[in-house]
Amino acid sequence: MRTLIKGATCILPSGRAKVDVLTEDAKILGIDPPNTARTDEVVDAAGLFLLPGVIDDQVHFRDPGLTHKEDLHTGSLACAKGGVTTFLEMPNTNPTTTTCDRLAEKLALAATKSVVNYGFYIGATPTNVAELAQAKRTPGIKIFIGSSTGDLLVDDQEALERIFAETTLPICAHCEDESTVRANRDRIGGGSSYADHSLIRDHKAAVIATKRAMDLAFRHHHRFHVLHVSTADEVPLLRDHRDLITAEVCPHHLYFNVDDYPRLGSLIQMNPSIKTKQDNEALWKALVDGTIQIIATDHAPHTLEEKSQPYPKSPSGLPAVENSLALILHEVNRGRCTLEQVVHWMCDGPARIWDIVNKGRIAEGYDADLVLVDMTRSQTIRNEEQVTKSKWSPWAGTTLTGWPVRTWVRGKTVFADGKLDVTARGAEAEFDHSRGGYWKTQG
Repeated sequence: MRTLIKGATCILPSGRAKVDVLTEDAKILGIDPPNTARTDEVVDAAGLFLLPGVIDDQVHFRDPGLTHKEDLHTGSLACAKGGVTTFLEMPNTNPTTTTCDRLAEKLALAATKSVVNYGFYIGATPTNVAELAQAKRTPGIKIFIGSSTGDLLVDDQEALERIFAETTLPICAHCEDESTVRANRDRIGGGSSYADHSLIRDHKAAVIATKRAMDLAFRHHHRFHVLHVSTADEVPLLRDHRDLITAEVCPHHLYFNVDDYPRLGSLIQMNPSIKTKQDNEALWKALVDGTIQIIATDHAPHTLEEKSQPYPKSPSGLPAVENSLALILHEVNRGRCTLEQVVHWMCDGPARIWDIVNKGRIAEGYDADLVLVDMTRSQTIRNEEQVTKSKWSPWAGTTLTGWPVRTWVRGKTVFADGKLDVTARGAEAEFDHSRGGYWKTQG
């Protein structure tokens, strides 16, 4: 099957250009092919922009074990609607993904359920370093240096030293210092309001854990990625990357702050917690100047019934994959950033950080994972229109300008004209960790 996407302004590695793109089956066959090239379908994309498909490197799709909140099928449909063509999913499911066998089981499950491409981290525990050392078919190792489910909490220094010293896969971590969190909780009597969450999981908890993890990475010369940076205080640390450290920020830490608790309550209760307006601005600045390299969602849905429980029974997490690209496209229209930056933050950057083969760029030979966006389209986010199984968004009622209108996964349309192909199936992402990651693949 050959598809010609004609007349779009394309965001290429070299910049924007009004060129036609020809795909054949799962691959991009040509950029600006000759008029004589054979085609089976021509897509008129005049006035629209063609971007590489978004890669979201941090989602929680709750499958297996917690599928009343989300599953690999509903989460991947939300991805397709939002222009996300590849997701990397975290290991805190039930059971947790902490062995090579469980990783293989998850990959097999995704092959039957996901409409977009997928990959899964293997989770660290205090005792599974042998599994981590032999794991393949994964973007890397996830460490929870802060509270998590089951046996995934790793805050013992000896265990952390072994993980960094005895494994070779890239490592990422949830950085909140557990002892600081516990001390803060004890000091305020456990907390009684949603706003107390940001007092318990404060700036200090994030900074201590990020410093600790970066020290491990430097001493063991191990590639390390800081997940969901939430504070201005972490930004100066990240500038000393030594070609080993990369970092990401999530939309909720760019948009929401403690002043929003009276309006949104537990809907913005997250780990790491929402911080201040000054943190919002510092994180935007760090993203624009390159100190933080990418945007991810940390899509972590719960039902509205679960979220409506009083604090501290209310769980942390919010859904975001189907609106993340539109949120950032809206900022392009506001003049805060450019489409080229968006592609770097959400497409090319994640591919290079996690060594994902043939994704993240519009280039010959790359996978035909593409998203067509209409930068003039205005649309209001509504809970009843959300594809995620949780059926809500903290941005409900927000009108954004700039939306994905068609998504291709490996050359096949999975979303167009407001409709999703629920029968489509993505493929397992391929990782080549010999490539060396972000700092070695900037060309």
